[in-house]
Amino acid sequence: MKLPQTGGCQCGKVRYEVTEAPLNVYTCHCLDCQRLTSSAFSLGVVVPETGFRLTGIEPRQLRRMADSGRINVRLVCPECGSWVCSMPREGVMRFRGGTLDDTSWLRPTRHIWTRSKQAWVAIPEGDEVFEGQPP
Repeated sequence: MKLPQTGGCQCGKVRYEVTEAPLNVYTCHCLDCQRLTSSAFSLGVVVPETGFRLTGIEPRQLRRMADSGRINVRLVCPECGSWVCSMPREGVMRFRGGTLDDTSWLRPTRHIWTRSKQAWVAIPEGDEVFEGQPP
């Protein structure tokens, strides 16, 4: 993977730049992510907050109660509705892997909320697996 990486929403009005290497790439199998993505999981990338910069128009905030009981704030494009990232928390940013301009290097090695995963999803041996939210 080369830095910087760039990405954005489907219509291109919310953009971002990543200037630091990811701390991890994960799949979230919670029911909310399945509903939000209309798929079996969401693909997330975690980077230091200092290595992520939003550009373009101001994203819209969507708040929801997570399965863990926390309030999550998702940032979506107000024009096309694409989920781009979450608000920074604990010094890191979590953004949606599928919004990268170049996704060729992505390989999740952590899988969370697997108690809700679809039965046909196979998790590679050796990856980190958490039935719920990791500690």
